Amino acid sequence: MRLLLLCVGKVREAHLRTAVDDYLERLGHYLPVEMVEARDPAAALRRLPERYQLVVLDERGAEWTTAELRRFVEREMGQGRAGLAFLVGDAAGLPPAAQARAKVKLSLSRLTLPHRLARLVLCEQLYRVMTMIRGEPYHRG
Repeated sequence: MRLLLLCVGKVREAHLRTAVDDYLERLGHYLPVEMVEARDPAAALRRLPERYQLVVLDERGAEWTTAELRRFVEREMGQGRAGLAFLVGDAAGLPPAAQARAKVKLSLSRLTLPHRLARLVLCEQLYRVMTMIRGEPYHRG
């Protein structure tokens, strides 16, 4: 399975970009991962491969624990899905048309996170999930 992060906008702050890139590199040890930065949600969704499960980050989405996210990722891997794509909007959020494309809507927190931090939190959580699946000691929860 592959991971695809479809992100509206760019992370311009060097320290955040470095952190995101670090987690993407770590994730790459477990499975192929790609991050696409697009100018708008429509452009991001044009990069969505046909057989990928789309997960939209939305403040009104389901609030999963890390263990629940792990179960979701494991289930998708077990079903032989080609990939998982996570769509992260910008400060304006995502329009209803973009949200309608996803069967899964995920909220990373009840707090309002800037899209730049949401991207970093998502990358870290996906890395954490992969270490849990592999039985590695990163997660101590």
